[in-house]
Parts: sequence; C-alpha cells; structure tokens
Amino acid sequence: MKFSADKHDSYIVVKLNEDKLTSAISSELKTEFVMFNSQDFKNIILDLTDTAYCDSSGLSAILVGNRLCKNSGGSFILTSLQDHVKKLISISQLDNILTIIPTTGEAVDYIMMEQIEKNLDKEQ
Repeated sequence: MKFSADKHDSYIVVKLNEDKLTSAISSELKTEFVMFNSQDFKNIILDLTDTAYCDSSGLSAILVGNRLCKNSGGSFILTSLQDHVKKLISISQLDNILTIIPTTGEAVDYIMMEQIEKNLDKEQ
C-alpha cells in the first residue's frame, strides 16, 4: 500500500496514494490506523484525492479508523472524495456517521475548532 503520513501535534493526515481502496489494501490500512491510534493520534484525516474506487472492504477500513478515533475522544475525517466513493458512502448511508469535509485544510480547521471547544468545556 502506498500512502504518506503527515504527523502534527494534534492530528495526522494520511494521504492514500492508491486509485483503489479494496480488499487488497484495506487490511493494511486498518493496521496503520491502529498503529497511529496507539501512538496517541486521536485525530486522523484520511485524504482520498487519488482514490477513485472503494469497495465494501475499503469501507470497513474507513469504519475501523472512525471507531478508533471516536473511542479515543478524537475525530476521523474523510477529505477530497471522488464521485464514486461519495456515492458508495451515500448508498451505504454512512454519510450520516462519517465526517466528510471537502479539503484537508478545512479538515485541519475543523479539528482545531473541536480542540478549542473541548478546552472551553473543561474550563466551565
């Protein structure tokens, strides 16, 4: 599996450099999500700019990442979805469960705003 990981203090951006997210790579992606989460990355942004196709195994990997982040009090965000992937998520009715944001920059802003809100809640 080809991907890049851009690590920051409060989040990690994982850019999948594959045109298909299928069973051939989904188990490896799940493993990476588990490793990142165990390294205390509670917020994961998955950039799917290069991914034009996703199957049920790929959705399973995405849901694992989402569950890991939610269970650790963080956020799992999908960005830069191509049409086929958007349609699959919508047909699967996962668009109500997953956080989908158009760009990576907007996803970073979303995480920063969540951090500010959590800090404000702690102060009250």
